[in-house]
Amino acid sequence: MTDTTKFPDPAYRDTVLTPLFDAAKHYYAPSVRAINRAHLVMLAEEGILARDVAGKIARALVDIDAGVDLSTLEYIGEYEDYFFLVEAELKRRLGPDVAGALHTARSRNDMDHTVFKMVLREKAKGLLTQTMDLALALVATARRERDTPIVAYTHGQPAQPTTYGHYLAAVIEVLIRDGQRLCDAREVLDHCPMGAAAITTSGFAVNRHRMADLLGFSAPLRNSYGCIASVDYVTGLYSAIKLVFLHLGRVIQDMQFWSAFEVGQLYVPNSMVQISSIMPQKRNPVPIEHLRHLASMTVGRCDAVVNTMHNTPFTDMNDSEGEVQVAGYAAFASAERVLTLMRALIPACSIRADRVAANMDAACVTVTELADTLVRDEGLSFRQAHEVAAETARDVIARGVPLAQGFAPFTAAFTAQLGRATGMDAAGFADAVSVQGFIARRDRFGGPAPAALDEAFLQYEYELAECCQIGRLGHERVTNAQTALDAAFNALLKE
Repeated sequence: MTDTTKFPDPAYRDTVLTPLFDAAKHYYAPSVRAINRAHLVMLAEEGILARDVAGKIARALVDIDAGVDLSTLEYIGEYEDYFFLVEAELKRRLGPDVAGALHTARSRNDMDHTVFKMVLREKAKGLLTQTMDLALALVATARRERDTPIVAYTHGQPAQPTTYGHYLAAVIEVLIRDGQRLCDAREVLDHCPMGAAAITTSGFAVNRHRMADLLGFSAPLRNSYGCIASVDYVTGLYSAIKLVFLHLGRVIQDMQFWSAFEVGQLYVPNSMVQISSIMPQKRNPVPIEHLRHLASMTVGRCDAVVNTMHNTPFTDMNDSEGEVQVAGYAAFASAERVLTLMRALIPACSIRADRVAANMDAACVTVTELADTLVRDEGLSFRQAHEVAAETARDVIARGVPLAQGFAPFTAAFTAQLGRATGMDAAGFADAVSVQGFIARRDRFGGPAPAALDEAFLQYEYELAECCQIGRLGHERVTNAQTALDAAFNALLKE
């Protein structure tokens, strides 16, 4: 029979406490170590603890780090969690009075949220770096493909010609905005909860700004209730991550469509293609499929984290803590796989000029410029010009010939619509319906013409450099804080 008087109940131990302890070993021990040391330094500096007492605790913490091999520990329920394990080790070395002094003016509440932020801060840094690396790779690819024509699709149908560089530039702009959202979410992580204690700060004169500095945060999070109740640092971050992969998923879907045999616009190199086990003619660009489902899994994992916070009370709660924090790390894992694979795949792919040309001819994708030219050069209203261009397109599509061979039906359609002959000759018609002319005339801000794209690429590189600089400054702050904490803690060891 189960002993119902002794904590923990075996079922609770096995289903809750053991997984939490294992997670603490794997993810949180370095952050707890840093918080213990920083809090001890702050208590000594503020005179809340005598320096000789702080020195004893500092030496005991070093001894625990050296003597307790976390990787070999198995949870048996002797201590509730990793926090109490450390406290028990301190008591064993120093006795309960001295050991207990370390927990003066703090709670597991403010410690937990600080630990979670420290781990997420590091993971967000890595994800942001990978996102910017992908964006930079796309800029390089877009520059390479600046003048490479492709068919642009709307509603799943061939629409107009543009260039692959122009298409990728659109992807880059979204990725930059997604990166900026990640930067904003990363900034929210940079405010430290330490000093909030359980809910209301402390009757001790703690220095919250010093704690934030020693742990590499930009500042303390002001409201102490919010330090333990607000979870927007979680929901905001995972919402920002979700958008990256929701948006990349749309690009992945285009790659799947463009690489289909019937379209054939995108060529996936042999290194990224698997051959059917039974059909030797098939080239299966399966990395695209893996990208699609990994991106979707990332979106789903982000949603799982955010939705866990739905309709929960605005207070400290387990719903936002260990279990859901660990679940969220799976989103980072699949996200990193997507970014790594896309970073390799997109620059390796190329556009098949022959298939692009064939699709353009079959779909009359330049006919919009014919209508525009009639408006500019012949003085037609756009609706009149549209009717002439539409009749011309219908004729060549019915006969299965390129639009460039449609001068005769064009002149007939013009005369029928306007009651007079066109002033456009065959050379002018050929120019009006050419792919190169279509793209070159669209040299407006944001268009596909070379000058417009070159200007855009410079702006993208500037914005990416700015975002990378923000990331570097955050990393430098954490690195400098570690150096300062080591120095202050080592000084206590000499007391």
